[in-house]
Amino acid sequence: MGVDLRMNLSMFLTIGLSSILFLLVFHVIFLGLWYLGLVSRVAGKRPEILTILQNCAVISIFCCVFYSHCGNRAMLRQRPLERKTSSWFSFWKKEERNTLLAKFLRMNELKDQVCSSWFAPVGSASDYPLLSKWVLYGELGSDNGGSSDEISPIYSLWATFIGLYIANYVVERSTGWALTHPLSVEEYEKTKKKQMKPDFLDMVPWYSGTSADLFKTVFDLLVSVTLFVGRFDMRMMQAAMNKVQEGAQQGDFFYDHFSEKEDLWFDFMADTGDGGNSSYSVARLLAQPSIRVSKGYPVSTLPRADVLLIGGDLAYPNPSAFNYEKRLFRPFEYALQPPPWYKKEHIAVNKPELPCEVSELKQYRGPQCFAIPGNHDWFDGLHTFMRYICHKSWLGGWFMPQKKSYFALQLPRRWWVFGLDLALHCDIDVYQFKFFSELIKEKVGEHDSVIIMTHEPSWLLDWYFNDVSGNNVKHLICDYLKGRCKLRMAGDLHHYMRHSYVQSDGPVHVQHLLVNGCGGAFLHPTHAFSSFSEYYGTKYESKAAYPSFEDSNRIALGNILKFRKKNWQFDFIGGIIYFLLAFSMFPQCKLDPILQDDSFSGHLRSFFGAVWNAFVYVLEHSYVSLAGTLLLLIAAISFVPSKASRKRRVIIGMLHVSAHLTAAIVLMLLLELGVETCIRHNLLATSGYHTLYKWYQSVENEHFPDPTGLRARIEQWTFGLYPACIKYLMSAFDIPEVMAVTRSNICQNGMESLSRGGAVIYYSSVFLSFWVFSTPVVSLVFGSYLYICINWLNIHFDEAFSSLRIANYKSFTRFHINRDGDLEVYTLAIDKVPKEWKLDPEWDGEPKPQQLSHLREFPSKWSAAIPHQDPINTVKIIDQFVIRQTEIPDFTASNGSVSF
Repeated sequence: MGVDLRMNLSMFLTIGLSSILFLLVFHVIFLGLWYLGLVSRVAGKRPEILTILQNCAVISIFCCVFYSHCGNRAMLRQRPLERKTSSWFSFWKKEERNTLLAKFLRMNELKDQVCSSWFAPVGSASDYPLLSKWVLYGELGSDNGGSSDEISPIYSLWATFIGLYIANYVVERSTGWALTHPLSVEEYEKTKKKQMKPDFLDMVPWYSGTSADLFKTVFDLLVSVTLFVGRFDMRMMQAAMNKVQEGAQQGDFFYDHFSEKEDLWFDFMADTGDGGNSSYSVARLLAQPSIRVSKGYPVSTLPRADVLLIGGDLAYPNPSAFNYEKRLFRPFEYALQPPPWYKKEHIAVNKPELPCEVSELKQYRGPQCFAIPGNHDWFDGLHTFMRYICHKSWLGGWFMPQKKSYFALQLPRRWWVFGLDLALHCDIDVYQFKFFSELIKEKVGEHDSVIIMTHEPSWLLDWYFNDVSGNNVKHLICDYLKGRCKLRMAGDLHHYMRHSYVQSDGPVHVQHLLVNGCGGAFLHPTHAFSSFSEYYGTKYESKAAYPSFEDSNRIALGNILKFRKKNWQFDFIGGIIYFLLAFSMFPQCKLDPILQDDSFSGHLRSFFGAVWNAFVYVLEHSYVSLAGTLLLLIAAISFVPSKASRKRRVIIGMLHVSAHLTAAIVLMLLLELGVETCIRHNLLATSGYHTLYKWYQSVENEHFPDPTGLRARIEQWTFGLYPACIKYLMSAFDIPEVMAVTRSNICQNGMESLSRGGAVIYYSSVFLSFWVFSTPVVSLVFGSYLYICINWLNIHFDEAFSSLRIANYKSFTRFHINRDGDLEVYTLAIDKVPKEWKLDPEWDGEPKPQQLSHLREFPSKWSAAIPHQDPINTVKIIDQFVIRQTEIPDFTASNGSVSF
């Protein structure tokens, strides 16, 4: 609020507005020349207003910084040639080299050298007679007085930057005069696509109050729940449209082309399609011809899987075409390119659409993919999933023969995979149950082994929420499979956990429970589920968790330290909420007890007394603040998960709102005390609303001499609009002054003295000031609430970790059915996901014949910019075990391994 700040703010607004007007005139002239055919432009693109504003802001900031350090003083020097010799090379004269360190130590001398030589003005007006009436001049020292003949260094900098912008724009956008031939739009776009870095999307900002994608997600969810659940089910339509062939062998749901293989490798992943870096890291590992792992486990090489199983939630936050293409298909296509004949817009109506040289599905030797939908895929009634999965043939280089949203795979050595579609019911429908139950009766042998794949891990979620779901799935497993379900695997929770049964006398319906939702989405905690121990009446123990319970607990601390950094968009809605909570308490006119107390303890007592009085005022007298508090209380209670009892939810919600209301009141009082202090010291509210403009006018002629009357000519040419714009622009940005003047008026004459427009101006200035103060605090309070809830109360596991948007800790599980019929299970993981990528030189150097990409030695386009961070080099096995068909395993190891 001192002189320097006012000068910088005034200069920033003046130079910024002048730059905008000048560049707008330039662009109008340039467009006019283009329409007349005198110049031609690449792609015919118009300039973006945001780019112009950004450049003008940069120019203004640089000029203000220069003025703060160097001023606008004229430099009375030699002629330019002499000045060039003496100034630019004085540092490097032999006799002065020894004093170079001394000059750095004497910072004032160095600053003078920089100001007078490195950023010196172009010269005096007498050097450029034609420009003498179109420039501003530098000021002389206090001893000389008056103005100089030297051009203002600030003006020189401004003119230089404007000239550079114009030259850069002309060179970048223009291809010359009309006699030359500009690039066509197609050629320009083709050149643009020759990028050297992948165009991945960031992790979804779940706490963004301005994301249209999230609003669409909420809308789609409401429509899905109210319209489709219990009324219309795409699964029923799939069953009705299916052609039944030979009883239970339904061609659209049943696939047995793997059953005759000697052995089989297959992968499982889930919850991909979030951040591009994390999704591509997993896809790059899936695409490799083999993965070498030599740390911790005896297995050294794992070949690429024949089948990829995806356990739902293929794109976030909603299943739009954009999200499927950018968040799912793009990373997989970069990892393993689709065949040359693949067309993005193609719709597969008669699947499987096999390559020309393959006559039947069992002859195809490339990797294949099957996927089930998750809850996010059902938000639009499964429309996008059906379009992109069931009616497309390729996910990158993975062939997709799948026709419906659920399926059964008959694998070698009497192994099966049932892919169930739980929709938003958390259960299978009766038609799906009919298909699988008949398949079990007619196809699945008594000694066969079945893997059940679902999206949601009901064993963990039912325990966590104290709920019961999936009755049809339970009926299918317990009463039809009768112990043949060796493994249940699911995603939805974005971590890895494996539980294995504890031997007992009772029946064991499922031997192993595996969750792996680390395919690309944000990380979920594991420590929130550390106490799970029973499912279907069988005891289970945790064999592996990734990240570990200790690491998961530590990661949650990021809600306090990093919530605002990760979710800066939350500031928009958080600042508005705090302003509503404090609205009725502005202004505070009786602050004398706090300011006049002599002792520090007295200040604190008076301050906290004022906080309590404000709290009581909200409850007894306010309208807007009380309404905002009640609405926030309802939202806070509703925000608490249903896992907690109703009484507990009310208590948690009230404590949460009390913390926010207290913080808002404290911030309100601090802002009011600051304004009152400035008023009492005559720093604010001294000369009305246009204080800043009047002050700048008083010092402008002194610091920026204008003997030729350039300002008067500009005012005349713009009919007085230019100075008026500067005046009101400065008043709009001089928010503390506006707030202080209006506040003094209210405290003296009452709120009734304000007109409606005056009230709008006052509360707008208060909002802008209060919003700046409140946004860091609201993020801190909310982040602390999430940390306390997840680590102390064991609630909000989803909300507490979605806020952190952690892309690290990614994994997938690779299975191998060996020749003995045993199922070997390897879970591979990478702790840290690369953020920077480069074109893989081995991929780029490998010949690219017209063949399927899985035949290439280096199938992935991008590798990590730092080689030792590449997923291929950092992948490790975090869990390994074996499931035998004929023996019951004896789990005796304590480190997650299994012995027999």
